[in-house]
Amino acid sequence: MDLKTLTFLTVGFSFALYIGIAFASRARSTGDFYVAGAGVHPVANGMATAADWMSAASFISMAGLIAFLGYGGSVYLMGWTGGYVLLALLLAPYLRKYGRFTVPEFIGERYYSNAARTVAVICLIFVSFTYVAGQMRGVGIVFSRFLEVPIHVGLVIGMGVVFIYAVLGGMKGITYTQVAQYCVLIFAYTVPAVFIALQISGNPVPQLGLGSQIAGESAFLLDRLDAIVTDLGFRAYTEGDKSTIDMFAITLALMVGTAGLPHVIVRFFTVPRVADARRSAGWALLFIAVLYTTAPAVGAMARYNLLNTLQPGTVGAADGNLAYADRPRWFRTWEETGLLRFEDRNHDGRIQYYDDRNESFRARAESYGWRGNELHVDQDIMVLANPEIAGLPTWVIALVAAGGIAAALSTAAGLLLVISAAFSHDLLKGIIAPGISDREELMAGRIAAAFAILMAGYLGWNPPGFVAQVVAFAFGLAAASLFPAILMGIFSQRVNKQGAIAGMLTGLSFTFGYIIVYKGVFFAPLRENIAANWLFGISPEGIGVVGMLLNFAVAIAVSAATDPPPAQVRALVREIRYPRGAPRAAEEH
Repeated sequence: MDLKTLTFLTVGFSFALYIGIAFASRARSTGDFYVAGAGVHPVANGMATAADWMSAASFISMAGLIAFLGYGGSVYLMGWTGGYVLLALLLAPYLRKYGRFTVPEFIGERYYSNAARTVAVICLIFVSFTYVAGQMRGVGIVFSRFLEVPIHVGLVIGMGVVFIYAVLGGMKGITYTQVAQYCVLIFAYTVPAVFIALQISGNPVPQLGLGSQIAGESAFLLDRLDAIVTDLGFRAYTEGDKSTIDMFAITLALMVGTAGLPHVIVRFFTVPRVADARRSAGWALLFIAVLYTTAPAVGAMARYNLLNTLQPGTVGAADGNLAYADRPRWFRTWEETGLLRFEDRNHDGRIQYYDDRNESFRARAESYGWRGNELHVDQDIMVLANPEIAGLPTWVIALVAAGGIAAALSTAAGLLLVISAAFSHDLLKGIIAPGISDREELMAGRIAAAFAILMAGYLGWNPPGFVAQVVAFAFGLAAASLFPAILMGIFSQRVNKQGAIAGMLTGLSFTFGYIIVYKGVFFAPLRENIAANWLFGISPEGIGVVGMLLNFAVAIAVSAATDPPPAQVRALVREIRYPRGAPRAAEEH
């Protein structure tokens, strides 16, 4: 059976499974729609959280980042996993005990203000739509390659599937659909990794294969990879390309952003008890670790296979490069997507791929008649193309396609439901029309979800960057806006509504503005020497840390200059930090 047919069958079966689960567990109340009736088992919730969390950025883009950044890509591994420690310790159990549907609802009640709730909704929408743009782009990439349809057609198909199980099933349908999606995506990620690790190192465990010798040779994989990339003018694979402060800032922004992401936080409202919220975080971290410990091996092996394919001869010799006419089939198919491009600059019919930004290497390359790097490889294709480059069976390639779509759709559904709840529950029910019935609110939630899906499709068609980069911006925005307000809402009795509102607006405005300046279409003079113009040497991916500090500083300063919160609000803060049944006398003084 050819790859296209097999992919259609595999992806079609997975779609049928998701839609079937959504029909079987469709929402019949607002409790079902927003928090799955608060009755999900911790293990199932941990698996659903892992699927919700391991988006297209994790499945498609993270290993691609590691493939090209090497050691520098480790910030994504550290940041995205470390955030769950913060969630489990600082937020999850307290928010579950609080017992509301959404993050803006907590902020509105804790800061006794509809204005605070509205600002939280604005922050949530900025974060969620930035995040969902990356997911929909991932859907378009997978469809455009494996189902051989234009990206916009793939987006429409993906939007249709998400519409059915998100709008019909709500959080209840999404939760159990995500359990199935986790099984699909983790199987699709690890099976090719095992095949390729066995092929390159002779060791079937990818994590061990990364540090092993190449099969039949005395050289270790990472040593050989270092030698290949430095011979092409690139930085050594095992060396970082970021400053210490930027590494720290990006890692912390991703950690704190994880703890502040509304679609992850809402997962801890779906379990029956407070203790289950902690258990869910533990199970989620375990399920996530399966993919995240495999990703470094996938990235390194993908880079090794790519370079071996394109540079079969002696590196540096003009006739040692692969002739374009002899390019393999996988190269031709990915060229059709536009994500892999060749430009024969010196008209010799051969593919020269090297770092022409390296001044010393460029002089050497030009002595061989090379006129600049001729190959553009989109980072987002590395995981998807790796099985083809390695010559794996077609069923493995089809499985990877299904896994990539599962990863993107699972997170997109969670984000879209959070956006829906922000409009229907926080704005409509909470502020504009508090007297509407449960049935009317449920209908409003479904209409809002449909609108959000259309907006997500547009962002997928015209995203502001590659998948992992877009997602990193979302984490920075969450770190700078929502996380401080939630954390101070739980642990500080003194922060009031004026401080929270001022802090959120300051953090969001600063971080969003910084990203627009350095990543948008404006302010070109600043981008001509980007790193030299970064504030404190911090890239846009890590600037959320500065936004977070500004949020904390402004919130505390404004709160100190204005009246303290009412007595009942301070009592609420004390209440949510106490285990049920614990004596309260010590804290009342």
